[in-house]
Amino acid sequence: MPNYKTRPDPSNKLPPGIAYIVGNEAAERFSYYGMRAILVVFMTQNLMNSSGQLAVMSENEAQGYFHLFVSIVYFMPLLGALLADGLIGKYQTIIFLSLIYCLGHFALAIDDTRMGLLIGQGLIAMGAGGIKPCVSAHIGDQFGIANQHLMTKVFSWFYFSINFGAFSAMLIVPWLLAHYGSSVAFAVPGLLMLMATITFWSGRYRFVHVQPAGINFIKEMFSHVGITSLGKLASIYAFIAVFWALFDQTASSWILQARKMDRNLFGFELLPSQIQAANPLLIMLLVPLFSYVVYPFLSRFLVLTALRKMTIGLFLTVIAFTISSIIQMQLDAGLTPPISWQLLAYLFLTSAEVMVSITCLEFSYTQAPKTMKSFVMAFYFLSVALGNLFTSAVNFFIHNDDGTSKLAGANYFWFFSGLMLITAVLFLLVSKRYREDH
Repeated sequence: MPNYKTRPDPSNKLPPGIAYIVGNEAAERFSYYGMRAILVVFMTQNLMNSSGQLAVMSENEAQGYFHLFVSIVYFMPLLGALLADGLIGKYQTIIFLSLIYCLGHFALAIDDTRMGLLIGQGLIAMGAGGIKPCVSAHIGDQFGIANQHLMTKVFSWFYFSINFGAFSAMLIVPWLLAHYGSSVAFAVPGLLMLMATITFWSGRYRFVHVQPAGINFIKEMFSHVGITSLGKLASIYAFIAVFWALFDQTASSWILQARKMDRNLFGFELLPSQIQAANPLLIMLLVPLFSYVVYPFLSRFLVLTALRKMTIGLFLTVIAFTISSIIQMQLDAGLTPPISWQLLAYLFLTSAEVMVSITCLEFSYTQAPKTMKSFVMAFYFLSVALGNLFTSAVNFFIHNDDGTSKLAGANYFWFFSGLMLITAVLFLLVSKRYREDH
Protein backbone atom coordinates (compact mmCIF):
# COMPACT_ATOMS: atom_id res chain seq x y z
CA MET A 1 0.00 0.00 0.00
CA PRO A 2 1.28 3.58 -0.70
CA ASN A 3 2.35 5.73 2.23
CA TYR A 4 -1.20 6.59 3.36
CA LYS A 5 -2.13 7.86 6.82
CA THR A 6 -3.71 5.19 9.01
CA ARG A 7 -4.71 7.30 12.04
CA PRO A 8 -6.01 10.87 12.54
CA ASP A 9 -3.59 13.71 13.29
CA PRO A 10 -3.51 14.81 16.98
CA SER A 11 -5.06 18.14 16.02
CA ASN A 12 -8.12 20.07 17.20
CA LYS A 13 -8.61 21.55 13.73
CA LEU A 14 -10.63 20.30 10.78
CA PRO A 15 -9.16 17.10 9.20
CA PRO A 16 -7.32 17.99 5.96
CA GLY A 17 -9.27 15.54 3.78
CA ILE A 18 -12.77 16.85 4.57
CA ALA A 19 -12.94 19.41 1.75
CA TYR A 20 -12.25 16.65 -0.81
CA ILE A 21 -15.05 14.46 0.59
CA VAL A 22 -17.66 17.26 0.74
CA GLY A 23 -16.74 18.48 -2.78
CA ASN A 24 -16.91 14.92 -4.07
CA GLU A 25 -20.35 14.41 -2.51
CA ALA A 26 -21.86 17.57 -4.07
CA ALA A 27 -20.71 16.54 -7.56
CA GLU A 28 -21.71 12.88 -7.09
CA ARG A 29 -25.20 13.78 -5.88
CA PHE A 30 -25.60 16.19 -8.83
CA SER A 31 -24.74 13.34 -11.17
CA TYR A 32 -27.11 10.83 -9.54
CA TYR A 33 -30.14 13.07 -9.04
CA GLY A 34 -29.67 14.78 -12.40
CA MET A 35 -29.71 11.43 -14.20
CA ARG A 36 -32.57 10.12 -12.04
CA ALA A 37 -34.67 13.28 -12.54
CA ILE A 38 -35.08 12.65 -16.27
CA LEU A 39 -35.31 8.84 -16.40
CA VAL A 40 -39.12 8.55 -16.51
CA VAL A 41 -39.42 11.42 -19.03
CA PHE A 42 -36.67 9.80 -21.16
CA MET A 43 -38.39 6.39 -21.09
CA THR A 44 -41.82 7.81 -22.00
CA GLN A 45 -40.72 10.44 -24.56
CA ASN A 46 -37.15 9.89 -25.89
CA LEU A 47 -36.41 6.14 -25.92
CA MET A 48 -35.40 4.76 -29.35
CA ASN A 49 -35.13 1.30 -30.91
CA SER A 50 -32.05 -0.06 -32.71
CA SER A 51 -33.30 1.43 -36.01
CA GLY A 52 -33.31 4.94 -34.58
CA GLN A 53 -37.10 5.17 -34.38
CA LEU A 54 -39.05 6.33 -31.32
CA ALA A 55 -40.01 3.31 -29.15
CA VAL A 56 -41.21 4.75 -25.84
CA MET A 57 -42.64 2.89 -22.83
CA SER A 58 -46.12 3.26 -21.35
CA GLU A 59 -46.39 5.20 -18.08
CA ASN A 60 -46.83 2.07 -15.92
CA GLU A 61 -43.94 0.28 -17.65
CA ALA A 62 -41.63 3.28 -17.22
CA GLN A 63 -42.57 3.59 -13.54
CA GLY A 64 -41.98 -0.15 -13.09
CA TYR A 65 -38.47 0.02 -14.57
CA PHE A 66 -37.64 3.24 -12.70
CA HIS A 67 -38.51 1.79 -9.28
CA LEU A 68 -36.72 -1.47 -10.14
CA PHE A 69 -33.58 0.60 -10.85
CA VAL A 70 -33.88 2.53 -7.56
CA SER A 71 -34.44 -0.77 -5.74
CA ILE A 72 -31.19 -2.21 -7.15
CA VAL A 73 -29.34 1.01 -6.21
CA TYR A 74 -30.36 0.48 -2.59
CA PHE A 75 -29.53 -3.24 -2.55
CA MET A 76 -25.96 -2.42 -3.61
CA PRO A 77 -24.88 -0.82 -0.26
CA LEU A 78 -24.58 -4.40 1.03
CA LEU A 79 -21.93 -5.04 -1.64
CA GLY A 80 -20.19 -1.76 -0.77
CA ALA A 81 -20.16 -2.53 2.95
CA LEU A 82 -18.76 -6.03 2.39
CA LEU A 83 -16.02 -4.71 0.08
CA ALA A 84 -15.13 -1.76 2.34
CA ASP A 85 -15.32 -3.35 5.79
CA GLY A 86 -14.36 -6.90 4.85
CA LEU A 87 -11.96 -6.79 1.89
CA ILE A 88 -10.33 -3.70 0.37
CA GLY A 89 -11.20 -0.72 2.63
CA LYS A 90 -13.41 2.33 2.10
CA TYR A 91 -11.08 4.43 -0.09
CA GLN A 92 -10.34 1.65 -2.62
CA THR A 93 -14.05 0.70 -2.71
CA ILE A 94 -15.14 4.30 -3.42
CA ILE A 95 -12.54 4.79 -6.20
CA PHE A 96 -13.23 1.43 -7.89
CA LEU A 97 -17.03 1.79 -7.85
CA SER A 98 -16.89 5.48 -8.86
CA LEU A 99 -15.15 4.52 -12.12
CA ILE A 100 -17.91 1.97 -12.84
CA TYR A 101 -20.42 4.73 -12.00
CA CYS A 102 -18.85 7.05 -14.64
CA LEU A 103 -19.07 4.33 -17.30
CA GLY A 104 -22.79 3.97 -16.55
CA HIS A 105 -23.48 7.65 -17.20
CA PHE A 106 -21.60 7.57 -20.50
CA ALA A 107 -23.43 4.37 -21.59
CA LEU A 108 -26.72 6.29 -21.22
CA ALA A 109 -25.25 9.26 -23.13
CA ILE A 110 -24.10 7.30 -26.19
CA ASP A 111 -26.92 4.73 -26.52
CA ASP A 112 -30.59 5.84 -26.29
CA THR A 113 -32.04 2.34 -26.82
CA ARG A 114 -33.29 -0.15 -24.21
CA MET A 115 -29.90 -1.88 -24.31
CA GLY A 116 -28.10 1.37 -23.47
CA LEU A 117 -30.65 2.00 -20.72
CA LEU A 118 -30.07 -1.48 -19.26
CA ILE A 119 -26.25 -1.25 -19.31
CA GLY A 120 -26.18 2.35 -18.05
CA GLN A 121 -28.63 1.75 -15.21
CA GLY A 122 -26.87 -1.48 -14.19
CA LEU A 123 -23.46 0.20 -13.92
CA ILE A 124 -24.87 3.28 -12.14
CA ALA A 125 -26.78 1.11 -9.66
CA MET A 126 -23.60 -0.77 -8.78
CA GLY A 127 -21.58 2.45 -8.41
CA ALA A 128 -24.09 4.76 -6.72
CA GLY A 129 -25.37 2.08 -4.34
CA GLY A 130 -22.00 0.55 -3.58
CA ILE A 131 -20.34 3.77 -2.41
CA LYS A 132 -23.39 4.89 -0.37
CA PRO A 133 -22.48 3.30 3.00
CA CYS A 134 -18.77 4.06 2.56
CA VAL A 135 -18.67 7.84 2.12
CA SER A 136 -20.37 8.89 5.37
CA ALA A 137 -18.39 6.27 7.34
CA HIS A 138 -15.18 7.55 5.65
CA ILE A 139 -15.94 11.01 7.08
CA GLY A 140 -16.11 9.58 10.61
CA ASP A 141 -12.73 7.87 10.08
CA GLN A 142 -11.03 11.26 9.60
CA PHE A 143 -11.65 12.46 13.17
CA GLY A 144 -9.62 11.82 16.31
CA ILE A 145 -10.39 12.57 19.95
CA ALA A 146 -9.04 16.15 19.73
CA ASN A 147 -11.30 17.30 16.86
CA GLN A 148 -14.33 15.06 17.52
CA HIS A 149 -16.35 18.17 18.43
CA LEU A 150 -16.21 19.36 14.80
CA MET A 151 -17.90 16.23 13.40
CA THR A 152 -21.47 17.52 13.78
CA LYS A 153 -20.59 20.68 11.85
CA VAL A 154 -18.94 18.65 9.07
CA PHE A 155 -21.94 16.32 8.74
CA SER A 156 -24.14 19.43 8.41
CA TRP A 157 -21.97 20.62 5.49
CA PHE A 158 -22.06 17.11 4.06
CA TYR A 159 -25.87 16.97 4.21
CA PHE A 160 -26.11 20.47 2.74
CA SER A 161 -23.80 19.46 -0.15
CA ILE A 162 -26.07 16.47 -0.91
CA ASN A 163 -29.17 18.64 -1.15
CA PHE A 164 -27.45 21.50 -2.96
CA GLY A 165 -26.17 19.03 -5.57
CA ALA A 166 -29.64 17.47 -5.91
CA PHE A 167 -31.45 20.83 -6.08
CA SER A 168 -29.22 22.27 -8.82
CA ALA A 169 -29.30 19.00 -10.81
CA MET A 170 -33.11 18.80 -10.75
CA LEU A 171 -33.32 22.28 -12.27
CA ILE A 172 -30.47 22.02 -14.81
CA VAL A 173 -30.62 18.45 -16.22
CA PRO A 174 -34.36 18.48 -17.19
CA TRP A 175 -33.67 21.78 -19.00
CA LEU A 176 -30.75 20.14 -20.85
CA LEU A 177 -33.00 17.23 -21.91
CA ALA A 178 -35.68 19.61 -23.22
CA HIS A 179 -33.25 21.84 -25.15
CA TYR A 180 -30.27 19.63 -26.13
CA GLY A 181 -31.56 16.03 -26.05
CA SER A 182 -30.76 12.95 -24.01
CA SER A 183 -27.09 12.56 -25.01
CA VAL A 184 -26.12 15.93 -23.51
CA ALA A 185 -28.51 15.55 -20.57
CA PHE A 186 -26.90 12.22 -19.55
CA ALA A 187 -23.33 13.28 -20.44
CA VAL A 188 -23.29 16.30 -18.08
CA PRO A 189 -24.03 14.18 -14.95
CA GLY A 190 -21.33 11.78 -16.22
CA LEU A 191 -18.80 14.62 -16.38
CA LEU A 192 -19.78 15.72 -12.86
CA MET A 193 -19.26 12.13 -11.63
CA LEU A 194 -15.83 12.04 -13.28
CA MET A 195 -15.02 15.36 -11.58
CA ALA A 196 -16.21 13.90 -8.25
CA THR A 197 -13.93 10.88 -8.70
CA ILE A 198 -10.88 13.03 -9.55
CA THR A 199 -11.61 15.29 -6.55
CA PHE A 200 -11.77 12.29 -4.22
CA TRP A 201 -8.59 10.74 -5.68
CA SER A 202 -6.77 14.08 -5.20
CA GLY A 203 -7.26 13.82 -1.44
CA ARG A 204 -5.79 10.30 -1.12
CA TYR A 205 -2.68 11.41 0.84
CA ARG A 206 -4.75 13.65 3.14
CA PHE A 207 -7.26 10.97 4.13
CA VAL A 208 -7.02 8.56 7.04
CA HIS A 209 -7.23 5.04 5.55
CA VAL A 210 -8.76 2.49 7.95
CA GLN A 211 -7.79 -1.11 7.20
CA PRO A 212 -10.64 -3.57 6.44
CA ALA A 213 -11.55 -5.95 9.26
CA GLY A 214 -11.40 -9.05 7.05
CA ILE A 215 -12.92 -12.29 8.36
CA ASN A 216 -13.64 -10.69 11.75
CA PHE A 217 -16.27 -8.52 10.08
CA ILE A 218 -18.14 -11.64 8.89
CA LYS A 219 -17.90 -13.27 12.35
CA GLU A 220 -19.34 -10.18 14.06
CA MET A 221 -22.15 -9.95 11.52
CA PHE A 222 -23.31 -13.51 12.26
CA SER A 223 -22.79 -13.36 16.02
CA HIS A 224 -25.76 -13.63 18.41
CA VAL A 225 -25.59 -9.87 19.14
CA GLY A 226 -25.40 -9.03 15.44
CA ILE A 227 -28.32 -11.22 14.37
CA THR A 228 -30.49 -10.06 17.32
CA SER A 229 -29.87 -6.38 16.48
CA LEU A 230 -30.62 -6.89 12.78
CA GLY A 231 -33.81 -8.82 13.64
CA LYS A 232 -35.13 -6.04 15.87
CA LEU A 233 -34.31 -3.36 13.31
CA ALA A 234 -35.96 -5.42 10.54
CA SER A 235 -39.27 -5.19 12.43
CA ILE A 236 -39.04 -1.38 12.08
CA TYR A 237 -37.65 -1.34 8.53
CA ALA A 238 -40.59 -3.41 7.21
CA PHE A 239 -42.86 -0.40 7.87
CA ILE A 240 -40.32 2.18 6.69
CA ALA A 241 -40.13 0.30 3.36
CA VAL A 242 -43.74 1.34 2.64
CA PHE A 243 -42.78 4.99 3.22
CA TRP A 244 -40.11 4.64 0.50
CA ALA A 245 -42.61 2.91 -1.80
CA LEU A 246 -44.50 6.23 -1.78
CA PHE A 247 -41.72 8.78 -1.33
CA ASP A 248 -39.68 7.81 -4.41
CA GLN A 249 -42.74 8.29 -6.61
CA THR A 250 -41.84 12.00 -6.65
CA ALA A 251 -39.54 10.92 -9.52
CA SER A 252 -42.15 8.79 -11.30
CA SER A 253 -45.95 9.12 -10.81
CA TRP A 254 -45.71 12.71 -9.50
CA ILE A 255 -43.74 13.80 -12.60
CA LEU A 256 -46.29 12.16 -14.89
CA GLN A 257 -49.04 13.92 -12.93
CA ALA A 258 -47.23 17.29 -13.15
CA ARG A 259 -47.13 16.97 -16.95
CA LYS A 260 -50.92 17.46 -17.02
CA MET A 261 -51.03 20.36 -14.50
CA ASP A 262 -50.73 24.14 -14.90
CA ARG A 263 -47.01 24.55 -14.18
CA ASN A 264 -46.84 28.35 -14.28
CA LEU A 265 -45.25 29.61 -11.07
CA PHE A 266 -44.49 33.32 -10.53
CA GLY A 267 -44.56 33.90 -14.30
CA PHE A 268 -42.28 30.94 -15.18
CA GLU A 269 -43.41 27.65 -16.72
CA LEU A 270 -41.55 24.80 -15.01
CA LEU A 271 -40.76 21.49 -16.69
CA PRO A 272 -42.53 18.50 -15.04
CA SER A 273 -39.27 16.95 -13.79
CA GLN A 274 -38.05 20.29 -12.40
CA ILE A 275 -40.81 20.21 -9.75
CA GLN A 276 -38.73 17.59 -7.89
CA ALA A 277 -36.29 20.36 -6.95
CA ALA A 278 -38.87 21.38 -4.32
CA ASN A 279 -37.74 18.42 -2.18
CA PRO A 280 -34.03 19.25 -1.65
CA LEU A 281 -34.90 22.96 -1.34
CA LEU A 282 -37.48 22.19 1.37
CA ILE A 283 -35.03 19.83 3.12
CA MET A 284 -32.50 22.67 3.46
CA LEU A 285 -35.25 24.86 4.96
CA LEU A 286 -37.10 22.29 7.09
CA VAL A 287 -34.18 20.53 8.82
CA PRO A 288 -33.24 23.61 10.91
CA LEU A 289 -36.94 24.52 11.35
CA PHE A 290 -37.73 21.09 12.80
CA SER A 291 -34.57 21.04 14.96
CA TYR A 292 -35.08 24.48 16.53
CA VAL A 293 -38.87 25.07 16.36
CA VAL A 294 -41.07 22.03 15.62
CA TYR A 295 -39.38 19.43 17.85
CA PRO A 296 -39.05 21.76 20.90
CA PHE A 297 -42.73 22.71 20.48
CA LEU A 298 -43.92 19.08 20.25
CA SER A 299 -41.72 18.15 23.23
CA ARG A 300 -43.94 20.32 25.44
CA PHE A 301 -46.80 17.86 24.94
CA LEU A 302 -45.13 14.43 24.65
CA VAL A 303 -41.79 12.67 25.02
CA LEU A 304 -40.55 12.90 21.44
CA THR A 305 -38.69 9.61 20.94
CA ALA A 306 -37.28 8.52 17.57
CA LEU A 307 -40.13 6.03 17.12
CA ARG A 308 -42.76 8.72 17.81
CA LYS A 309 -41.13 11.04 15.25
CA MET A 310 -41.29 8.26 12.67
CA THR A 311 -44.96 7.55 13.52
CA ILE A 312 -45.91 11.20 12.95
CA GLY A 313 -43.93 11.17 9.70
CA LEU A 314 -45.84 8.16 8.37
CA PHE A 315 -49.18 9.91 9.00
CA LEU A 316 -47.85 13.04 7.22
CA THR A 317 -47.10 10.79 4.21
CA VAL A 318 -50.78 9.76 4.17
CA ILE A 319 -51.76 13.47 3.93
CA ALA A 320 -49.24 14.08 1.11
CA PHE A 321 -50.60 11.21 -1.01
CA THR A 322 -54.19 12.15 -0.24
CA ILE A 323 -53.44 15.57 -1.80
CA SER A 324 -51.94 13.88 -4.89
CA SER A 325 -55.02 11.62 -5.08
CA ILE A 326 -57.34 14.67 -5.05
CA ILE A 327 -55.19 16.35 -7.72
CA GLN A 328 -55.54 13.25 -9.91
CA MET A 329 -59.33 13.24 -9.41
CA GLN A 330 -59.41 16.80 -10.76
CA LEU A 331 -57.25 15.78 -13.74
CA ASP A 332 -59.51 12.78 -14.42
CA ALA A 333 -62.49 15.18 -14.45
CA GLY A 334 -60.82 17.26 -17.19
CA LEU A 335 -59.69 20.11 -14.93
CA THR A 336 -56.16 21.59 -14.87
CA PRO A 337 -55.19 22.27 -11.24
CA PRO A 338 -52.23 24.59 -10.55
CA ILE A 339 -48.85 23.09 -9.63
CA SER A 340 -49.05 24.85 -6.25
CA TRP A 341 -51.26 21.94 -5.08
CA GLN A 342 -48.47 19.47 -5.79
CA LEU A 343 -46.02 21.79 -4.01
CA LEU A 344 -48.29 21.58 -0.95
CA ALA A 345 -48.04 17.78 -1.18
CA TYR A 346 -44.24 18.17 -1.37
CA LEU A 347 -44.32 20.22 1.85
CA PHE A 348 -46.07 17.40 3.73
CA LEU A 349 -43.94 14.67 2.11
CA THR A 350 -40.64 16.45 2.83
CA SER A 351 -41.74 17.05 6.42
CA ALA A 352 -42.38 13.31 6.58
CA GLU A 353 -38.88 12.67 5.17
CA VAL A 354 -37.33 14.76 7.95
CA MET A 355 -39.25 12.79 10.60
CA VAL A 356 -38.88 9.33 9.04
CA SER A 357 -35.69 9.13 6.97
CA ILE A 358 -33.29 11.31 8.97
CA THR A 359 -34.63 10.01 12.30
CA CYS A 360 -34.44 6.36 11.19
CA LEU A 361 -30.81 6.76 10.06
CA GLU A 362 -29.84 8.19 13.45
CA PHE A 363 -31.94 5.54 15.26
CA SER A 364 -30.23 2.76 13.25
CA TYR A 365 -26.79 4.05 14.21
CA THR A 366 -27.65 4.16 17.94
CA GLN A 367 -29.16 0.65 17.89
CA ALA A 368 -26.28 -0.95 15.95
CA PRO A 369 -23.50 -2.87 17.74
CA LYS A 370 -20.26 -0.86 17.73
CA THR A 371 -18.52 -3.21 15.27
CA MET A 372 -21.43 -3.19 12.77
CA LYS A 373 -22.16 0.52 12.20
CA SER A 374 -21.41 0.51 8.43
CA PHE A 375 -23.23 -2.76 7.81
CA VAL A 376 -26.34 -1.60 9.68
CA MET A 377 -26.38 1.55 7.51
CA ALA A 378 -26.37 -0.74 4.45
CA PHE A 379 -29.09 -2.89 6.07
CA TYR A 380 -31.21 0.26 6.55
CA PHE A 381 -30.94 0.99 2.82
CA LEU A 382 -32.62 -2.36 2.17
CA SER A 383 -35.87 -0.75 3.37
CA VAL A 384 -35.54 1.75 0.49
CA ALA A 385 -34.81 -1.12 -1.91
CA LEU A 386 -37.79 -3.19 -0.79
CA GLY A 387 -40.15 -0.20 -0.94
CA ASN A 388 -39.15 0.56 -4.53
CA LEU A 389 -39.28 -3.13 -5.45
CA PHE A 390 -42.90 -3.19 -4.23
CA THR A 391 -43.83 -0.11 -6.27
CA SER A 392 -42.10 -1.61 -9.31
CA ALA A 393 -44.03 -4.87 -8.90
CA VAL A 394 -47.35 -2.98 -8.56
CA ASN A 395 -46.69 -1.03 -11.77
CA PHE A 396 -45.75 -4.13 -13.77
CA PHE A 397 -48.80 -6.00 -12.41
CA ILE A 398 -51.32 -3.26 -13.27
CA HIS A 399 -49.85 -2.72 -16.77
CA ASN A 400 -52.13 -4.25 -19.43
CA ASP A 401 -50.79 -5.47 -22.79
CA ASP A 402 -52.73 -2.76 -24.64
CA GLY A 403 -51.00 0.00 -22.59
CA THR A 404 -53.94 0.61 -20.24
CA SER A 405 -53.81 0.20 -16.45
CA LYS A 406 -55.73 -1.89 -13.92
CA LEU A 407 -55.35 1.03 -11.47
CA ALA A 408 -56.05 3.97 -13.74
CA GLY A 409 -56.07 7.64 -12.74
CA ALA A 410 -56.89 8.53 -9.14
CA ASN A 411 -57.35 4.87 -8.15
CA TYR A 412 -53.57 4.43 -8.37
CA PHE A 413 -52.91 7.24 -5.87
CA TRP A 414 -55.77 6.21 -3.55
CA PHE A 415 -54.33 2.67 -3.44
CA PHE A 416 -51.00 3.97 -2.08
CA SER A 417 -52.73 6.44 0.28
CA GLY A 418 -54.77 3.60 1.80
CA LEU A 419 -51.71 1.34 2.06
CA MET A 420 -49.82 4.10 3.88
CA LEU A 421 -52.69 4.70 6.32
CA ILE A 422 -52.82 0.99 7.25
CA THR A 423 -49.00 0.96 7.63
CA ALA A 424 -48.99 4.05 9.87
CA VAL A 425 -51.66 2.59 12.19
CA LEU A 426 -49.82 -0.75 12.46
CA PHE A 427 -46.50 1.01 13.11
CA LEU A 428 -48.12 3.02 15.91
CA LEU A 429 -49.16 -0.26 17.58
CA VAL A 430 -45.87 -2.11 17.01
CA SER A 431 -43.60 0.79 18.05
CA LYS A 432 -45.24 0.90 21.50
CA ARG A 433 -43.89 -2.59 22.19
CA TYR A 434 -40.39 -2.00 20.81
CA ARG A 435 -37.61 -2.00 23.42
CA GLU A 436 -34.68 0.20 22.44
CA ASP A 437 -31.06 -0.82 23.10
CA HIS A 438 -29.12 1.82 25.03
